[in-house]
Amino acid sequence: MPELVNLEVFRYSPEHTPEPRFQKFQVPYNKEWVVLDALNYIKDRTDGSLSFRWSCRMGICGSCGVLINGEPKLSCATFLPSKSSKPIRIEPLRHFPVIRDLIVHIGDFMTKLKKVKPWIIRTNESPLSEGEFLQTPDEMERYHQFSHCINCMLCYAACPIYGLDPLFAGPAAIALAQRYNNDSRDQGAARRMPILSSHDGIWACTFVGECTQVCPKHVDPAAAIQQYKLTAALHSLKSVIAPRGAA
Repeated sequence: MPELVNLEVFRYSPEHTPEPRFQKFQVPYNKEWVVLDALNYIKDRTDGSLSFRWSCRMGICGSCGVLINGEPKLSCATFLPSKSSKPIRIEPLRHFPVIRDLIVHIGDFMTKLKKVKPWIIRTNESPLSEGEFLQTPDEMERYHQFSHCINCMLCYAACPIYGLDPLFAGPAAIALAQRYNNDSRDQGAARRMPILSSHDGIWACTFVGECTQVCPKHVDPAAAIQQYKLTAALHSLKSVIAPRGAA
């Protein structure tokens, strides 16, 4: 008999059953399988109504994030355990409204992401005749780590502050804003300052650090937030010592 792996999968279908439940499944164990393979096996062989998101299967798109035994993880990057006595529990990411089964509504995250303006802003455009913008390796290193974010939202599912205060901009949005603030080509830091330094921005963060722990790309959003807290504090101090318009 082939070795079997037990799964408990969160099911929610509002048009059929208004109350969520867990459904048990068994899939054959394969040492090369990740949790996403198991979910696809269930959908293809057992229950075609099971709903979940995935796209690249390579840890790049960020769409297959779920809770696996209570921890936010990419299902395409989490291997099935062998000879596990306990079933693997798979749930949708916490802190987000559930649409169906493992699919959550990401509208709030997308709104917050757009609000922090995570793109290069130029106030003074140079003519094309001057050529491309050049960066030194040191200039690129300032933002390179924060540019690895894949918008998987695992950090939001791990963040207790976002769970308590849905107005909080959140780890990924702030980290991506800091990525552009640190980019030598960008001139939009002043436009992001009122957004990031508000109560709903960096100051809501209490530096629990769970966002960094669960990040599959080692972005370290907690570090980005602390970096920007220092920037905002120095900016505030300068405005007191040398207010605008002072002689």
